[in-house]
Amino acid sequence: WYQRRVREAVVSTQSTAFAVVGSREDVKVGETVVRGREYPWGVVEIENEQHCDFVKLREMLIRTNMEDLREVTHRKHYELYRRGKLKQMGITDDGAHPVSLQETYEQKRAEHLDELQRIENEMRQNFVNKVREKDLELKRNEKELAAKYEGLRKENNEEKKRLDEDRKKLEDDLAAIKKKKEDLERANAEQANGQNTKSKKK
Repeated sequence: WYQRRVREAVVSTQSTAFAVVGSREDVKVGETVVRGREYPWGVVEIENEQHCDFVKLREMLIRTNMEDLREVTHRKHYELYRRGKLKQMGITDDGAHPVSLQETYEQKRAEHLDELQRIENEMRQNFVNKVREKDLELKRNEKELAAKYEGLRKENNEEKKRLDEDRKKLEDDLAAIKKKKEDLERANAEQANGQNTKSKKK
C-alpha cells in the first residue's frame, strides 16, 4: 500500500502542471451519462485521464497530500482566522500565552452588562430630566393662566363697576328729568287755574 502511494505521488508530481477541466453538468455520451463539458466538436470528460488531469489533481490533493493540507490549514489558515476573530473581540493572542475563552467570555459579558447598565441609567436620568422639565413648564403655564384669569377678573369687575356707575347716573338723570317734568306740569296747572279764577271774577 505504501509503495503504491509513493508511485501515485511520483506520477502526480511528474504530471504537473495539470491541465484541468471542471464541470458540474452531466452529459450523455452514447448510453453513458458522465460529468463533463459538451462542445461542438465533442465532449470533454473531466474524470477521463485521457481528456484532462482532473483525476490526478484530485488524487494528489485529497489522498496523497491530505495530511499536509490538514496541517497547513490548521497551523496557518485556521490560526490566522482564529486570531482575526479574537482581535475583533478585543482579545490579543500572541500565541505564547494561551487565551482562556471562558475568562474572556466572562470579562466581555461583565463589560457588556456594565455598558447596558450605564445606558439604562442614562435613559432613566434623561427621562427624569424630561419629566422635571415638563412639570416646570406645566407649572409655568399654570401660573401664566392664573395671572391672565386674575387680570380678566379685575377688568370684568372694573367694567361692572363702571357700568353700575353709568346706570346709577342715568337713573339719577332720569329721576331729575321726571321731577322737572312734574314741576313743569304743576306750574302749568297752577297757571291755568289762576287764569280761570281771574276770568270768573270779571
